[in-house]
Amino acid sequence: MKAPLHFYKPLAAGAPEPLRELPVRPERVVHFFPPHLEKIRAKIPETTRQVDVLCGNLEDAIPVEVKEAARHGFIEVARNNEFGDTALWIRVNALNSPWFLDDMTELVREAGNKIDVVMIPKVEGAWDIHFVDQYLALLEAKYGVTKPILIHALLETAQGVMNVEQIAGASPRMHGMSLGPADLAASRGMKTTRVGGGHPFYGVLADPQEGVETRAFVQQDLWHYTVARMVDACVAHGIRAFYGPFGDLKDEAACESQFRNAFLMGCTGAWSLAPNQIAIAKRVFSPDVNEVLFAKRILEAMPDGSGVAMIDGKMQDDATWKQAKVIVDLARLVARKDPDLARAYGFE
Repeated sequence: MKAPLHFYKPLAAGAPEPLRELPVRPERVVHFFPPHLEKIRAKIPETTRQVDVLCGNLEDAIPVEVKEAARHGFIEVARNNEFGDTALWIRVNALNSPWFLDDMTELVREAGNKIDVVMIPKVEGAWDIHFVDQYLALLEAKYGVTKPILIHALLETAQGVMNVEQIAGASPRMHGMSLGPADLAASRGMKTTRVGGGHPFYGVLADPQEGVETRAFVQQDLWHYTVARMVDACVAHGIRAFYGPFGDLKDEAACESQFRNAFLMGCTGAWSLAPNQIAIAKRVFSPDVNEVLFAKRILEAMPDGSGVAMIDGKMQDDATWKQAKVIVDLARLVARKDPDLARAYGFE
């Protein structure tokens, strides 16, 4: 770990100064696309208008024989499109893969000034972030990149979960983390083939009752512990936590439920793997209109956050003022991307 005195110093002569605060923008939905498919690339301008983050995927789900085509396709997308206030991310191949070095070199050389965040799979400890941090600095300096490319870590192994606090604070480049439930399940030896969500056999059985033959069974959330650890680590270090993929594209109700759990626990957004999940993520990670309107009343009643106020028979104090500010601040961010919600929130 670098000493505080040197934490924000560039790691290479000519590399841009590290950011001291993350860019302020909505990140409700991180939409993944396979860059090797021409028909998908053709829809990028339309997709860009619909999402908060557009993420090219070079890793899982990209066949080995088209890894290079995917990389070149992403570079084409980055060069030929303007993204406005939609962030452009890229998930590269894993650090131990034969494609990682070429991914990083070619992406920074050809599109470094367009890329906001590089997503690193299967991060296991701070050492992985230190390596990527140094390598990015060298590439940025060599190819004249003018703003630092941030790092997003995927939490996909048991060792990564064990080291989550050190990962979160490993570099000023850290943007955030996402839960990778499929790889993490395999790493832990979990007995499930589902990508995210719950499992019908994981739950709590009600106590037996005399005269009652059927005992109620309530399904529980397999990912509650991990999401909570990730959120705490990220918030403590001033970075952002995200729920990752939900694999059952047809089960929109279960997807929405899982996303809502993550939202309530403090996650900033979630991944979408198909167009139908975009609307789900945007809906879930946008604050409820009634909650925003009530939160605004709290802030209006207690402008400086001190004292006590009674609103609709409910006592409000400095703690609830902080909760209200979280909701209103998020609503203002969302309103920048969504005119309908801006009107509903009363920001117009």
